[in-house]
Amino acid sequence: MKKVLILLALAGLGMPAAAQKSLRGLKIAYNVLENKAGDDYEVYSINPDGSGKTNVSRHPDVAWTYYAYRDKLYWISDRDTCPRCYFLYESDAEGQGLRRVSGLRLEDSWMGSRNKGSELVVSGRLSKEIRGQLFIIDLKTGDYRQITHDTSARYNDPVFSPDGQKIVYRYKKNKRDRNEKMELWIANADGSQPRQLTHYPAADTTAEWHSYHAGPPHWNAKRGFISYQSKQGGKYRLFAVSPDGQKTQELGGWPEELGAGWHDWSPDGRWLAVELFTDESKPGDIFLFDWKTKALKRVTDGPGFKQSPVWVQHRHRGQ
Repeated sequence: MKKVLILLALAGLGMPAAAQKSLRGLKIAYNVLENKAGDDYEVYSINPDGSGKTNVSRHPDVAWTYYAYRDKLYWISDRDTCPRCYFLYESDAEGQGLRRVSGLRLEDSWMGSRNKGSELVVSGRLSKEIRGQLFIIDLKTGDYRQITHDTSARYNDPVFSPDGQKIVYRYKKNKRDRNEKMELWIANADGSQPRQLTHYPAADTTAEWHSYHAGPPHWNAKRGFISYQSKQGGKYRLFAVSPDGQKTQELGGWPEELGAGWHDWSPDGRWLAVELFTDESKPGDIFLFDWKTKALKRVTDGPGFKQSPVWVQHRHRGQ
């Protein structure tokens, strides 16, 4: 309890000027369960100091953001289609310039880009039989090409390596086998030469079949590792694995009582936007963790689940 009280005190502190400068021009987008009965999820954005909260999606649909490239925010939505049928949308951090990007139906999945944001790697589906496969979308034309073709397997949450030559993703060989754990794999950008990166501890039985054994990967180019969430020892924690899979470490710096979930790294690799919670079944908040100083600050507050933080550049009108 003492550590939690310390955390709440930290959340109220102002941010030093040097730290504010490194965050200039950035916002955090995240997902909020607005109305459970109506299955309404909204995408919001907020300044790192907790001000300027804006509803980006503004629609009674399921809208989830999972990626941004510079000032372009990408999110999936089932608006104008069947319930939970997701398509890709693009907007800025305030929801302006909204456009549907492609006709490819997507899975509920994180994503990543390469080639200066011109190509996006996603998990999508073509039919009831061809689903949970990896595709690359041309963001200018909306055209896409499929790069995995094992329909008995499941591929999810893909991201490109910083040089665009590799893809890291969550994978299981038999998507119908509840006993098989989804792990992180790495492959060439065309899907060839796949190699397993993570190995969930065999002796740990605290995670349910549907829990993240290895959650969505996030490549921190500045630090040279790939971070992910994993439920180990009965609690969600953050871990990092090296690109060659030889080194794994637990990440932390916040009170041990708190679980850590979805997260994203700022473009300079210094700031971690992370969802922290005392109980995974109850709403948590989005926090900022400074990798340099180890300072922690709460960004969001109030009721409701606030999940999946994503860094996005904020362009003021007229810039």
